[in-house]
This record gives sequence, structure tokens and C-alpha cells, in this order.
Amino acid sequence: MLRLLPAMLALLIPLTAHAQPASPDDASRLRAQLDTLQARIAALIDAEEKIDREGLTRSRRAAIADVEIFAKAADWILRHEEFYKPEYVAQTERCLAIGLERAAKFAEGTQPWGLLPGRHVLGYYSQVDGSVQPYAVTIPAEFSPDAPGRAPLHIVLHGRADTMNEVNFISRYEGKSVPAGVEWLQLDVYGRGNNAYRWSGETDVFEALKDLKRRFRIDERRITLRGFSMGGAGAWHLGLHHPATWCSVGPGAGFVDTYAYQKIKAPLPLHQHQALGIYDAVDYALNAASVPVCTYGGEIDPQLAASTTMVEAAKKFDVEIKLLIGPETGHKFHPESEKEFMEFHLDKSREGRPGFPGLKHVRFTTRTLKYNQCDWITIEEMLRQYEPTTIDARIDDENGEIVITTQNVGVLSLSRDVGSSVTIDGDPLPLAFAADNLLPNVYYYRSRSGWAVIGYDATRKFQENPDRMKRPGLQGPIDDAFTSSFVCVRGTGTPLSQAHHDWAMWTLARFEREFDKWLRGKIRIVDDVDVTAEMIEENHLILFGDPGSNSLLAKALKDLPVEWTAQAIQADGASYDPAAHGVSLIYPNPLNPYKYVVVNSGHTFHEAQFKASNAQLYPRLGDFAIQSFVRQDDGSYREETVKAVNFNSGWRFPVVRD
Repeated sequence: MLRLLPAMLALLIPLTAHAQPASPDDASRLRAQLDTLQARIAALIDAEEKIDREGLTRSRRAAIADVEIFAKAADWILRHEEFYKPEYVAQTERCLAIGLERAAKFAEGTQPWGLLPGRHVLGYYSQVDGSVQPYAVTIPAEFSPDAPGRAPLHIVLHGRADTMNEVNFISRYEGKSVPAGVEWLQLDVYGRGNNAYRWSGETDVFEALKDLKRRFRIDERRITLRGFSMGGAGAWHLGLHHPATWCSVGPGAGFVDTYAYQKIKAPLPLHQHQALGIYDAVDYALNAASVPVCTYGGEIDPQLAASTTMVEAAKKFDVEIKLLIGPETGHKFHPESEKEFMEFHLDKSREGRPGFPGLKHVRFTTRTLKYNQCDWITIEEMLRQYEPTTIDARIDDENGEIVITTQNVGVLSLSRDVGSSVTIDGDPLPLAFAADNLLPNVYYYRSRSGWAVIGYDATRKFQENPDRMKRPGLQGPIDDAFTSSFVCVRGTGTPLSQAHHDWAMWTLARFEREFDKWLRGKIRIVDDVDVTAEMIEENHLILFGDPGSNSLLAKALKDLPVEWTAQAIQADGASYDPAAHGVSLIYPNPLNPYKYVVVNSGHTFHEAQFKASNAQLYPRLGDFAIQSFVRQDDGSYREETVKAVNFNSGWRFPVVRD
């Protein structure tokens, strides 16, 4: 027991990160250098936009991210006063010097960085908020971007590092030599800081991967995902939610079950309990049937529990997860275990995922339409949200028939080319020539009498979603709106309730502040009178105010599940005083039903949760919430949730049965 004590203390007692400003002299010098770099970046952007206007060549605007990331790093460390250690001043100075050097090279028409052997920090512009975000690439000496064929890739997720900001991330990788034995391309993800690769942190992994594919020929059948500690939690999460993306998954330590990891004894409120099914990897253990997994934990590391929990959960489905345990080892890799761990993943990389159509036997489960696909089968609608939704599908090589059993699936689609016919839950149906043989996927729906194929015209109508059902990418909860492009819209009119409007504006300011600090980007805010048709077409709209102050909210209101006057907010049979209650919700946007509308909410977890544990970044308000609010002397608000629910599959209030 005494051996366990240090490891347990290291896990339970959070690291105290003492952020502080640079000295006045250092700050003044760094800001002057930052101003110079930002001016040069602005000149580069102006030059590229001028070339675009003259139609001489396609813009290299995306490549400027490789320069701008150094300015962004310096800006964030200065504004948030994140000089955790004395050496961060020198790291910031070096960061700015590299940015100025790259700006000069770019102006000369060359971009030599990111192609030569070594470790380099590159950047991309995120569609979530338009921010520039960093990632690191490792290029081995033997690699040539002009060589025939495609390169294997390892994606590595870092652990929680409270003192790692963009400057320190750059310092860890930029210009460093390739570690011994690395013979593959490697992508080290920043992930917008410390969020366990959830929400826009998850988006960062895939946006960084997409940007890397723009630069290098990546073998998509040979992508390895691995990480340790928080990176292990991320590997469990991303590995089992997207099992067909990876040739193998390697989680070290991490966490997989919110209740167990956070020592939560009493059940959470139903809307929060349901939402744990979005990220808790323990609910997705079956998906290890579709991707090889080798996990690791130290013998005396409490976070070994993540690995053993997943191994046991997978065994219930007759699925094997390889477990390595470092003897007498705490929260780190044992050298011999690490060697065996890497040998497993290198072997799976050499083998690669099966070629088309992929696995002949797909076993897949989900609790949300956010994660709905494995190889050639896609869950398009669920009967009941946040309940286990499972597919078991097998291709018979002899006759080309597919046999599928389902649980809680309302609509599914299959790649047309994987077989000649399909039997779903005992119902025989056509596949290869179904729906007039005009679309790449064939859709099937569960009717009262059994499964049926959806014809061509009906499929096109289904894809338009006229009944406004929950669909992949349009399934909630509120926090889901901030994983792709969104714009916050500030009301400028006369409020129905000044008290409600003031609370909404405070909520917007809190979201702006917390997103900047904890998710490393600036939210886009526009006044309601300045919203364009293009903005509505391309973004989720996050509306702040009430139907009097926000003209877009007034336009959308008739199609939202709430009645709202100066006297009352009415929803689901109850009435609330708008002077003392705020309404927050997510819904298909009546002005563009292929995007969300969110009312009066940013992320539903806040600074205290970001500071405490990334395991606490689960939704707090579901799809719809009423909160009472009381203004404090300092201008902040005390909030209490009065009602919160997740809508059903048809975006309606759930029926409560006694």
C-alpha cells in the first residue's frame, strides 16, 4: 500500500500552475517584436489578396498559417500572462524570431520549412472559429515527399500539461531532431490545450490531420493513434468512436468512465447522465472489434484502471484488447513495456487496415449520432437518443449477401458495392440495384411491419430531412454547436426584458472570455443587424438576447419549442418569468435547417471545470434549459438550473411517464 501512495497523490492532487506576467521590460520588448511580426503578416495577407483579385494565381493564404502561428503564440502568452517559468520569455523571443524568419522567406516566394527531416511546427486555420492553430510534424531522414507510394502516420496525443501553451508547444518541437527509431511521419496534436480532445479539441485532431494530408501523401490505411495520460483518454475516445479510421489504437492510462474517474457516487441529473454516453469510452468497448487495440498502464498507477476496465468491458462481447502492465511502475511507460507496445503498433501499421470494402464483419455501437459510422455501414437515425445503438453486420463472400442485426436503429445506410442483397433483422432486401442504382449508398428504414428499402426519390427527400429529425451532425446537445463553424449574434434592439437581455450579454461575455483562455480562439461576434445570408448558410447561429433585442431570434421564434413574450417564457407546459429566468436551447435553425441555432449559451461547462479536470467537460444543460438568475454586486450572475432536458429523436420534449 505504501508503494501506491506517491502515485495516488500525483493523480489526486492537481498540479498548481502559477501563471504570471513577464516583467515590464520583457513584456514591452516582446510586444514590440509581436507588433513587427503582425505587421509583416498583414502585408503578406494583403499581397496574397491582391494577387487573388488580379486573378494571377490561387492564393497561398492557407500557407500563411505557418507564419501566423508564431504571432498567435506570442499574443496568447502575453494577453493571458502565461509565463509559468522564467525560460518562457526566451521561448517567446525565439518564437517571434522564427515567425519573422518565415515571414521573410514567404515574402521571397519560398517555404522551406516543413519539408526537411526534423521536427517542425506548422499551422492551419480552423473552420470552428477562424483561429490559427498549431501542430507538429516529425519527418524522418529517410522520408522524401516526392517518393512513390504513401507514408504511414502516427498521431500522438499529449497528456495534460497545465503549463503548456502555444509558445511552449512550439519550443518542445520546432527545430528538434527526430527521435531515434522513428521511421514514420508523426503528427503531434496541440488539441487547443487541455480538454482530452473533446469538442473543438476533437475537431483539432481531424483538422490538423486534414492539413497534413494537404502537404504529404498519407496512407489512410496505415494511421496509428496513440497517447498517454490525457492523451490516453483521447486515444480511447477517438479510437473507439472512429474505429474505421485507424490501423491500431494505443491508449496509455487515461480515463474511460466519468462516474468512476471523478468518484461520483450519486446519479447525475438525467440530462447530464445521458450525455456521458457521448464521450465515456467504456460504453464503446464493442468497437474494439473493429480496430486492434493495445493498451498500457503502470502496475502502481491508479490510472491502470482505465485499461483494465476496458479489457473487462470488451470481454463481455468476446472482444480482445491487449493489455501491457509496467512492473512496479507509476504514471509513466516502463521501457520494456513501451518497446512491446510500439512493436504491436508497428506490426499493425505494416499490415494496414483491410482494403475495400473494409471489414467483412462489422460490430459497432454508439450512444449518439455524432459517432455513427464504421467502414461500409452508417446509422442515420436512432429510435431513442443516448441509448445503446448497435449494429452487427457480416458479408458472406460466397453469395455476396449481407446479414445485419440491429438494436435501436431507425434508419441505416450501406455502401452499394459491398454486396448483392441484405437481410436486416430477418427481412430480405435488395442492395446492389436498389433505389434505381443511382446513389453510392442505399438507405433502409424500420417500419412497423419491418425493414424496407428507401427508393431514389424518397432518399433525396430523406436527405433534406423535412420532418426535422435528429441526424448526424444535427443531434445536440448545446455544446455540439461549438465543434464546427459558428457565429455569435448579439442583439441590438429594444429588449422585451432588460433583465433577461443583461443576463444574456453577460453569458456572451463569459463565453468569449472562457473560449479565448481555455480553447485558444476568439469567438466571432456580429450584431444582429449585420448578419448576412452567407453567414446563415455557413455557420451555426448562436443568438444572444431576447425576441425584442435580437431580430434573428424573433424571426426564428415561431419554429422553436418555446413561446416568449415580455410577460412569460412558456415551454413544455410551464411558464417562467423572463426577468428572473434565462432560456438556453439548441435546435435546427429555422433560417437554415442544416445548421443549429443556439439561444443564450456558450459551452455549458465553465472555468471551474476546465481548471479541475478535463473529465468534467461534459454537457450541463442538455438540449434545453431554463435557469433562474440573480445578479450579484460585482455584475456577475448566480445561476440555478430549474429545468433541463434532451429532446427526443424528433427534437421534441420527452414524454415523462410516472
